[in-house]
Amino acid sequence: MTETEAFEHPFAKYLRAAMMPHIWCSGCGNGIILNAFVHALDEMQMDLNKLVVVSGIGCIGRAAGYTNVDSFHTTHGRPIAFATGVKLAKPELEVVVISGDGDLFAIGGNHFIHAARRNIGIKVICANNFNYGMTGGQVGPTTPLEALTTTTPYGNIEHPFNLVHLAAASGATYVARWTTLHVRMLAISIKKLLQREGFSFIEVVSPCPEIFGRRNKMRTGLEMMEWFRKASVIENFSDPAKAEITPERIVVGEFVDVEKPTYEKLLHDKMAQILKESED
Repeated sequence: MTETEAFEHPFAKYLRAAMMPHIWCSGCGNGIILNAFVHALDEMQMDLNKLVVVSGIGCIGRAAGYTNVDSFHTTHGRPIAFATGVKLAKPELEVVVISGDGDLFAIGGNHFIHAARRNIGIKVICANNFNYGMTGGQVGPTTPLEALTTTTPYGNIEHPFNLVHLAAASGATYVARWTTLHVRMLAISIKKLLQREGFSFIEVVSPCPEIFGRRNKMRTGLEMMEWFRKASVIENFSDPAKAEITPERIVVGEFVDVEKPTYEKLLHDKMAQILKESED
């Protein structure tokens, strides 16, 4: 064993060393999300040859390139469409989408609700930083009311999506929300996500101090984390319709954990039925 191998990080095999250092800003939560994902992979000893990571455009979208597995960094708003194609072509693979709130719920919102409705067996991890952090800090579909962004300099007047309510109402079989402060809970939830058969979703409320935070009196990652610490309330299996995110209250926890037939299984069974009937 060489000296380099002796000091190799135990999680090095999960990341592409050639892609480092990463591009994420100081205080950004994306590194915490990727860390929790890698911890979950390691604890499960998942076969990396059977894992695919898909992302869209946005800061967190770089996770697909940083993860040392087969991956797709897709066009804006289309990671779930790409992931659906992979899962239907190779149903034996575990397909994980890691993308942002703007990518998944603005231009990509239609793909999300219908993949959840169909119960396609893909797993979605959404980094919610309340704005389009990569392209200038514009208002997005999760920006809180009255929050300041580059396109709402006098305060946002659009009602934001409640992502866990949207996922549950659309038919997701596993739905959870954590912040990047809840690192251990997040890693446990990701393990559950990876072991499920149907469409599963985790929202991760994540700091963006450089773009969102500094316009909203939270100029550092630590200040945003302090907000998460003070405002977060764990309410497992409470009504996701009431799982609000406000300056005073962030409801986190697991909200949905049910089982129902996946789209892939129903498709396989239907094709087998059609084939049998044609032979008869």
